[in-house]
Amino acid sequence: MLKNFLDTFLLMKSRFVRLLPQVSKLFGSSTPVDIHSTQPPARTLSGFFFKSSTSKEDSRETQSLPGDAVDGEEHTGGGNIMKTHVKARCQAYPRSETNRQLVPDDKVSWSVPWEAYSPVDFTSDSVKAKPVWADEDFREQGNDACPKWNKLDGKINRRSFTGKYEIVDGVPRNPVGRTGMRGRGCLGRWGPNHAADPIVTRFQRDKKGEVVKDSQGRPILEFIAIQRRDNGEWAIPGGMVDKEEVVTQTIRREFGEEALNSLEASEEEKKKINATLDTFFQMGIEMYRGYVDDPRNTDNAWMETVAMMFHDSDGSGVAQFKLNAGDDAVGVKWLPLSKDLKLYASHSNFLQSAAEKLGASW
Repeated sequence: MLKNFLDTFLLMKSRFVRLLPQVSKLFGSSTPVDIHSTQPPARTLSGFFFKSSTSKEDSRETQSLPGDAVDGEEHTGGGNIMKTHVKARCQAYPRSETNRQLVPDDKVSWSVPWEAYSPVDFTSDSVKAKPVWADEDFREQGNDACPKWNKLDGKINRRSFTGKYEIVDGVPRNPVGRTGMRGRGCLGRWGPNHAADPIVTRFQRDKKGEVVKDSQGRPILEFIAIQRRDNGEWAIPGGMVDKEEVVTQTIRREFGEEALNSLEASEEEKKKINATLDTFFQMGIEMYRGYVDDPRNTDNAWMETVAMMFHDSDGSGVAQFKLNAGDDAVGVKWLPLSKDLKLYASHSNFLQSAAEKLGASW
């Protein structure tokens, strides 16, 4: 009997080992995410992006915080770069009365010569005021004040998920291409500006509690969306990564502030919110990390993000809370996923990836 038991155990073990790669591929990663990691996302958004190549030498880089990194260490890729950008070339620059130079599709790439290219130089007054989240204009102070490009510059992460970016005329060059504007616009950092986006989802249910499905039998997915105060567009409730902050910390903080308005909640409400968020945001699947087609991007400053999906499968997590928009939003609600939604920046692409991951309607 003992021999039969051991034979059965060994057989099951061998089958499990063979199936492990497929299981891992299906469910993706659920480990906490550090913004300094070069690990690729659980899946790439094919058709919109291509993945940066990495070498064996890239594996030297660890998932440590900036304070633990070796001085001079560079970020050598592992994220995603867009083939081109569209919203980053919108003529009217956000939060201003300044217009970009129009860049046609065939002139986006820096490899295409364009002698007539003369982008507008613009940095908003709010950035020039030198808030804590913004760089100073080192061009006015000489080379001694020049940041450490492609490195961990003190507590500031100036590395890009796209790999090593070029420095031209003393400033970083947008890795995707021309935008029609130089300077920083309303972005605080020269080069990459890091953000984190939580994709919080649930299945749409009818009055009986049954999952609603489309005509093809696929479940309809809903996500928590906020309406941005600056332009009225609907978006994922993300935000900027603070100095020395891990992405999962940013996601939890920004979601609580923007979707639940935790800053103005009572002490009792805060305790309940924090307890649920602590549990809910422990597990997530990384959907994307890399360049974002953001209307705030310029030739010298651009947005990058890590987008993670958190699915409330039975409604026992964040779905139990009443949504309440924070200061950065004028509205918040559960929105059904659809390819027809017009969302901020690259958020529609992230949500399509989430729908595909869960086999939901799109």
